[in-house]
Amino acid sequence: MYRYSGLRSVAVLGTIAILGTACGSTTNQGTALAADQTIRFPTINDIGTLDPAQINAEADAELANNLFNGLLKFDDQFKIVPDLAKSYDVSSDNLTYTFHLRTDAKFSNGDPVKASDFVFSWDRAAKAQGPYGSDLSGIVGYNDVTKKGSTIVHMSGISAPDDSTFKVQLAAPAGYFLTEVAAYTLVTAVVDQKVTTKDDTNWWTKPDTFVGTGPYTMSARTPKQFVEFSAVPNWWGSPQPTVKKIHIDVVDSLVPAIAKYEQGGYDIVGYGGMSTLPPSDVLRLKAGPIKNQLIFHPKVRTTWVSLNFTKGPFKTSKDLRMAFSLALDRSKLIDVACSHATTCSAADGGLITKGLKGYLGDGKDTNAKFDPVKAKQLLQSADPTGNLTKGLTYTTNPTDLNKIVAENLQSQWQDNLNVHVDIQYIERQQFFQRAEKFEFVMSRSGWQADYDHPQDWFDNLWITGAGSGQDGYSNKTFDDLVAKADAEPVDSAIPDYNKASQMMIDDVRFIPLYYTVGQFLFKPYVQGAGTNNFQDYYWVDLKVLQH
Repeated sequence: MYRYSGLRSVAVLGTIAILGTACGSTTNQGTALAADQTIRFPTINDIGTLDPAQINAEADAELANNLFNGLLKFDDQFKIVPDLAKSYDVSSDNLTYTFHLRTDAKFSNGDPVKASDFVFSWDRAAKAQGPYGSDLSGIVGYNDVTKKGSTIVHMSGISAPDDSTFKVQLAAPAGYFLTEVAAYTLVTAVVDQKVTTKDDTNWWTKPDTFVGTGPYTMSARTPKQFVEFSAVPNWWGSPQPTVKKIHIDVVDSLVPAIAKYEQGGYDIVGYGGMSTLPPSDVLRLKAGPIKNQLIFHPKVRTTWVSLNFTKGPFKTSKDLRMAFSLALDRSKLIDVACSHATTCSAADGGLITKGLKGYLGDGKDTNAKFDPVKAKQLLQSADPTGNLTKGLTYTTNPTDLNKIVAENLQSQWQDNLNVHVDIQYIERQQFFQRAEKFEFVMSRSGWQADYDHPQDWFDNLWITGAGSGQDGYSNKTFDDLVAKADAEPVDSAIPDYNKASQMMIDDVRFIPLYYTVGQFLFKPYVQGAGTNNFQDYYWVDLKVLQH
């Protein structure tokens, strides 16, 4: 994600309610509901996983938001609100959280949700050590479960005194804990232990065995072609779903999908983590007859190039890393890839996106400068024979934008360094799995914040052993500084997080590229569709009006 004191609330970054009824010429739309309450939209690449213990990609998390529940959740304005927990108490030392569960909640197969299901789900997620497993690391007993070779499967810091009470004991106060709990599709969601224990790997892959607690459940799927989710009858929550079916086509490109939208075949484009439309279409749509259906909204998302610190030529050569960064003219990249700077801006203020706590400031990343003369000098110094940079490959998952970016990077490295870099495209889930094993020398990295706290970035991406890290970088001084910041109130922690960000810049740990503005197409008759800086509005908010 491309993935989130005392009890401080999460800051909302200029969140705007974007309703379908405000997305076009809707003054004559009316409010009567259409007979067919089906929403159709496309996604690039098939689902990677819908198992909350393993989810990493934004695209998967956006779907899972509507299929699972946790103790708390973010509402459409990104405020923390109750979900399966109707209330909670916090001890005076901020170490013990007691959640009081609703007693009417059920899984989609009719099984009641009990506190013991949360104990099972959190223990399972910790033991699985998926990309977000470290979100549970503050809980007493986490290290006992996750240390190499351990046979312990239960964290001693979680318990279920009765069916409606779930207790969590932290090893140290963590001001961001409730935000992690509210990001429930990433590790802290509840799953049905009767279902997952029968097939821990594949239970989520087909309608017959998929079980969640959300307002929708999987009802049909042909892998790599389409997936459908249907409203759960008599769902325990509120409001009851109006839209009865969500149909999602798996496509190779959004170009024909946008054409299908214009012809009435899709109701939304941009949902499901696909809010980066092809630049040529963005420019065309901005000037066309449905320009009022094209919505731009800031997304707390950054894209950069990861360099491998475990093997290959970038491992030991800072000069080589800097050469490849200074050789890029971001203005040219953004002009080509981002609709003449309409949909993104240069990432020149650190990897934490502009507008979030921890953003360093415009122009603070000196590695984002374009300096081809210095780049060539550094390359000559680091690789005088050309042997180190022979046969380099840049790897990414294939989307319309990723292909444009990859080709532009390849062209600029060729023109400005006289180094040829091959491009390798790998399907999304396989790409993430291999990247997190440090298999690629150069690879695309991206992150969409889960919540407004630098801890979300550092602990998931950049400390040693981070679950979503792609570079294998390890620096004890850096890790200790991040640990110190994590333990501090956020306002006091920002200077330490900023120091850690500067350490990464000084070490040329990454090649910064751009910050993203999301782009969406909403039909005027889709009421309740929209986005905030972090996530799509929930499907349960949607209604299809007569049209």
